[in-house]
Amino acid sequence: MSPAPLAMRNIWREALVELSRRKLRTGLTLLGLIFGVGAIVAMQGVGEGSRLEALALVEELGLHNLIVRAKEQDTETLKEIRLRSLGLTRADARAALAVVPGAVEVAAEKEIRTHQVYSDVGSGDVQASAVDPAYFELASLKLGSGRALSEDDERSLAAVAVLGHQAARTLFLQGDPVGQLVKINHAWFEVVGVLADRDLAKDQFEGVQLGLETNRVFVPLASARARLRFQPMEDEVDRFWLRVDDPERIVGGARVLAAVLDQRHGGIDDYSLIVPAQLYRQHQQTQRIFRFVMAAIAAVSLLVGGIGIMNIMLANVLERRREIGLMRAIGARRSDIVQQFLRETALICAIGAGLGLLFGGLLAYLIAALAGWPVAWAPLPVLLSAATCAAVGLAFGVYPARQAAELDPIAALRSD
Repeated sequence: MSPAPLAMRNIWREALVELSRRKLRTGLTLLGLIFGVGAIVAMQGVGEGSRLEALALVEELGLHNLIVRAKEQDTETLKEIRLRSLGLTRADARAALAVVPGAVEVAAEKEIRTHQVYSDVGSGDVQASAVDPAYFELASLKLGSGRALSEDDERSLAAVAVLGHQAARTLFLQGDPVGQLVKINHAWFEVVGVLADRDLAKDQFEGVQLGLETNRVFVPLASARARLRFQPMEDEVDRFWLRVDDPERIVGGARVLAAVLDQRHGGIDDYSLIVPAQLYRQHQQTQRIFRFVMAAIAAVSLLVGGIGIMNIMLANVLERRREIGLMRAIGARRSDIVQQFLRETALICAIGAGLGLLFGGLLAYLIAALAGWPVAWAPLPVLLSAATCAAVGLAFGVYPARQAAELDPIAALRSD
């Protein structure tokens, strides 16, 4: 090995030896850095995981969608409402498609009150919905087998159905449902498709229920109207999805849609408007507050760690006055003294950052295990947390290093 790298290795080894002579003091100093970096890393891991989970959940609702849902009412209230409003209808959906800027597609859904849903081989607590053919695309539902409902099914009032993943397992156990028959109340429908399973992390997002389709049977809306019974005062549809082509038009489109429905319903508040993109922004705002609080806690921990570094280095300067005086007497320059103490500071920072990264990772997964929060990692914030630790430590180490370099060699040699 050439002399230069060997000398450099010896210099850093000497710095490590100096720190190891004061193990307790060094260890206590490291704690502030470890907790500071660990808090930042854990915050980043949990925050990034929450962001990705929220994005995945809101994508199930459709970032480009506006969702209108009929409100549930008691019988007496419903009688009064029907004097001024027909409730949510397919005509509302068509009007929204025609009026809302950028609207490209609409699909309605009507929940069916089921008394019994069964097949020749199984039965269970399965729900049913009547939907437009475009529903599956707008609700981000993918087929696992068979086909989806089509416009031809709607026009011909075909007695066909698509099963959710759990509904297929309940009604047909381990068999292939496609081509088999299911009975909804008093009407039989042929299964033409089965939806793929969606492994959602949560069953709701910002108060909106998710994953209800997995235990549901879907039939054409026109077929349901023709074959099944509905209550006289019920809403014609329970909800509809409206797809907007440009995310920038979502907010404006929501205002237009609310105005249109308000006019069509005579000012009656019998529906609610859900904007998935706004739900996502609301969730992100909550996460930003959480990250700000965690960042403040981490900053305090790093500040404490930095003060600890200054304290230990100032104590080292006082304890090593004779050593510093001897070094200056044999020709060491002030810059050499500064570099020596900064190397010790840098070593503390490196060890603190490394242990902090490890502690932060363990803390993030511990939070995930206890609270059920997701964890994900973005390399840049993790590296920035380590760099911040190093910068804080070195900044607080400069003053003690300069104090050491300013010592009078003669006075230092005379000190006890």
